[in-house]
Amino acid sequence: MHAQGTARIHRKLVDSLYVEAMLLADEARAYFDEIGRNERDQLEALNRVAFSCESLKVTTRLMHVIAWLLTQRAVDAGELEANDALSPSRRLGPVPETDAALLLAMPAQAVSIIGASIELHRRVARLDSSLDLPDAASSPARRMMERLAGAF
Repeated sequence: MHAQGTARIHRKLVDSLYVEAMLLADEARAYFDEIGRNERDQLEALNRVAFSCESLKVTTRLMHVIAWLLTQRAVDAGELEANDALSPSRRLGPVPETDAALLLAMPAQAVSIIGASIELHRRVARLDSSLDLPDAASSPARRMMERLAGAF
C-alpha cells in the first residue's frame, strides 16, 4: 500500500504540474510570438533586447520543467528506473535568473508570464530536490496521507 499510495499522490501532482506547464507554454508562445511583438516594438532598444532574452528564459524554464515532469512520468510508468531519474542529465537543473529591475520596463502581460514561469520552476525545483531526501515513510503524517490516498 505504501508504494501505491505514494505513487498515486505523486502521479496526480506530476500530471497537474504538467498540465500547468503546457498551458503556460502555450500562453507564452502566443504572447511572445504575437501580442508581445507589438509591445516589444514600443520599448526602448535596450529593453527590446531584454524582452527577447526574457522570452528565451521563459522557454528554457518551461522546457526544463516539462522534461523533468516527463521523466517522472516515465519512472511512474516503469519505463525508467527511479535511480536513472537521479542522473544529473535528468534532473531539473538551474536556469538563468531574471533581474527584477528589468521587469519594471516590461509590459504587464510579459511580467505575468515571466513570473509564472519562475514560480513554476521553483515549485518543481523543490520537488526535484526532495528526491535527494531520505524516505519519509515513517512519518505519521505520511502514513495518514497514504491511508487517505488508498481510500479514494
